Amino acid sequence: MSDERIYKIIFQNQGNVYEIYARNVFHGDMFGFIEVEQLIFGERSSVVVDPSEENLKTEFKDVERSYIPMHSIIRIDEVKKEGTAKMTEAKPGDNITPFPVYTKTTGEQTPD
Repeated sequence: MSDERIYKIIFQNQGNVYEIYARNVFHGDMFGFIEVEQLIFGERSSVVVDPSEENLKTEFKDVERSYIPMHSIIRIDEVKKEGTAKMTEAKPGDNITPFPVYTKTTGEQTPD
């Protein structure tokens, strides 16, 4: 059995839910982001081609390292083997809520 770890990363981006697989996932130097390296996609020798996975392969074609905002992460799992990477549209009933992020508003003052 291989000692290489495989991670399944599920995150949301622009109304879509991404499920990708990678060999390295870590919190790097860029505050608020998770670094993902060595993305894994299925073999091209497969007879059945999944259009969703092909779209992701094209989107991440020349990416060496991806920085995903922490508040976009839904889940990260360490798995025994990779599955099929996919991208699906997030629907209102999917019950996915972005992590709340505090932002300071400018120009507003509370009355004394």
